Amino acid sequence: MRKKVIMITGAVGEIGQALVNYLTKENSTNLLTMDLHPMPSGFDSSVTHIQGDILDDALLSRLVSEYEIEVIFHLAALLSTRAEFTPGLAHQVNVNGTMRLLQLAAEHSERSGRPTRFIFPSSIAAYGLPDLETKQRDKNVREWEWNRPSTMYGCNKLYCELLGSYYNMSYQQLADRTPTRVDFRSLRFPGLISAFTLPSGGTSDYAPEMIHAAARGVTYNCFVREDTRIPFMAMPDAVDALLRLSAASIATLGQRVYNVTSFSLSAEEIRDLVLESFPKAQISFKPDLKRQRIVDSWPADLDDSAARNDWGWKPVYNVRRAFETYLIPNIRKFYRL
Repeated sequence: MRKKVIMITGAVGEIGQALVNYLTKENSTNLLTMDLHPMPSGFDSSVTHIQGDILDDALLSRLVSEYEIEVIFHLAALLSTRAEFTPGLAHQVNVNGTMRLLQLAAEHSERSGRPTRFIFPSSIAAYGLPDLETKQRDKNVREWEWNRPSTMYGCNKLYCELLGSYYNMSYQQLADRTPTRVDFRSLRFPGLISAFTLPSGGTSDYAPEMIHAAARGVTYNCFVREDTRIPFMAMPDAVDALLRLSAASIATLGQRVYNVTSFSLSAEEIRDLVLESFPKAQISFKPDLKRQRIVDSWPADLDDSAARNDWGWKPVYNVRRAFETYLIPNIRKFYRL
């Protein structure tokens, strides 16, 4: 008899580690985690970790034969900055990897006779506003607006949202029978800030980089202008959003892709908040024009009213609480300050 599990790809990444930590404490379901890298020491020994590649068809086939996968949290991805340097690899990982897992979920759904839930974190990078004037005018962007990404990562995420919606609504639509389709659900995250894992290549990572540099006592040259504004969210709220969407009754879901957000800050406002806690921090602004263009194309804020209305989304951490009770205290502990 196959073992029932929740599967988490990209489990060693920022979101992955936070999600695994939460589920091992709060959930009795067995976890099957997967990543190119080994799990850091200190994680619950009950977690079954597979060090492997989501592009490895033989490995995925073996996992399906050994486990009954109830939910897939597909977090594995090549992030935005690195994806610009290696667009071919980004497409392989972000699109082909997602396609393989969606097909796995579809086959598993057919075998079990019930839809496999597939939770997919998307990104603010799925948006692409043409200029700063439009960004100033259209401050709170809704899910269907400005879906014109300017980066390979954003294109990958937007296309995978469409792939997931296809597997949910139209998979095998010409078959003589009605297939069991994938229960695909996606979140478009803003910039995420974690107190426990270091930034790993996102174009919004100037915010966590600024805080961690201040705590380490090293000079930080921020790669965007002072007036650059995008939305952010503390990592515990990101994990909560994933779990809330996963647990939501399918009858309440009016759409398959949802914005979620918490607070919107300029880079200058982030610096000022960091200086309140680390007055000696050396922070300057030296914009990288290429990355600046990318961030300028992202919305200043997101409209997440659909998530609030459909499944009760509400962030716990506003900007003050995020900095004063989560980020600064835990980053101080992280660096033993």
